[in-house]
Amino acid sequence: MTLEVDPKDRRYLSEINVVPLVDVVLVLLIIFMITAPLLYRGIDIALPASTSNTIQPTERLVVTVEKNGRIFLDKERVSADNLVAAFNSVRARKPDVSVYLRADEGVPYGVVVQVMDAVKRSGISQLGMVTEPLRDRR
Repeated sequence: MTLEVDPKDRRYLSEINVVPLVDVVLVLLIIFMITAPLLYRGIDIALPASTSNTIQPTERLVVTVEKNGRIFLDKERVSADNLVAAFNSVRARKPDVSVYLRADEGVPYGVVVQVMDAVKRSGISQLGMVTEPLRDRR
């Protein structure tokens, strides 16, 4: 007993199967959702804790002091000798600039004071310290 199919009754499948495409798109979406928060590439430092909050002004300059003493204006490395000149050039472009000092908690106090003194000597009156908020220890 053989089964014969009439060639006239053959139909071709003309639809595209989109299930594999949807699977790939969903996997890519999950990968992007997981990796997107990890893309911020700032300078890693351990900030000291504080209970006070600060207001964010529109014109700001972030000064970062790493544990090893390297100093950055925003993300550009600056030597300690050129701090006043760098602050003066920023102040010439943005007269109402506020400086936020991010210093690692392991940085010697003298280095932090040196940066604060350079800010003061350049004529910038707005200086804030960036800290981590204290967590409840319950």
